[in-house]
Amino acid sequence: MSDFDRNATAKWGSGVSRAGAAELDQGLRSYMLGVYNYMSVGLGLTGLVALGANMLATTTDPSQMVARMGGIGLTSFGQQIYGSPLKWVIMLLPLAFVFFFSFRINKMAASTARNVFLLFAAAMGLSLSSILLVYTGVSVTRAFFITAAAFGGLSLYGYTTKRNLSAMGSFLVMGLIGLVIASVVNIFLQSTAFQFALSVLSVGIFAGLTAWDTQSIKEMYFVNDDAETATKKSVNGALMLYLDFINIFTSLLNLTGSRNN
Repeated sequence: MSDFDRNATAKWGSGVSRAGAAELDQGLRSYMLGVYNYMSVGLGLTGLVALGANMLATTTDPSQMVARMGGIGLTSFGQQIYGSPLKWVIMLLPLAFVFFFSFRINKMAASTARNVFLLFAAAMGLSLSSILLVYTGVSVTRAFFITAAAFGGLSLYGYTTKRNLSAMGSFLVMGLIGLVIASVVNIFLQSTAFQFALSVLSVGIFAGLTAWDTQSIKEMYFVNDDAETATKKSVNGALMLYLDFINIFTSLLNLTGSRNN
């Protein structure tokens, strides 16, 4: 993973020494624009898949209804993805994509990395489609726009600040590990109060990670990278920010969302 080192300050400095400031600034802007474009496409694909899957999975027509979840009728497709053991595969599939991407990114072609990222975003959309069974559409929309506004401000801070966020990032990663362990524990405890506390903690951790990841992605830029390497770095950066966005969104939804009756 050396090409994607979060602390690639040596390469950053080398880029400055080999190119004029104008060339460096233009190249960096293009690189970061690529990161945000890939991330936006991924989020858009996730939203479309989540909405499409939910529309296929739910119905108000008694002739198509094979089961109910809460007060919502499910089609046979909905029963399969929400009410059968297949739901666990769907829940874990995005995680499998993340591990695969992390371990294989250096060996992938840029086009393959791009396609794997899009497949991951689609898998995440299928996994997240279940939130439309739990929360109202208004709640989901509200949480999305709050997340977008907060994410934009945090990422802008990470991009523009002169402060080195490495120390904060290391602390946040330790917090993230603790959060994951606590979340696994709560699967068995099923404590609403504990889940609320974890959601609050998750918002704080991923808010900080958004700023740190943005700075790290910026420091990955190297003016002499070829197109293949630059594209892979852009896709890798998009994945990092995408995960920050999704985790802030789902945590805020858990904190502020109104549930379907």
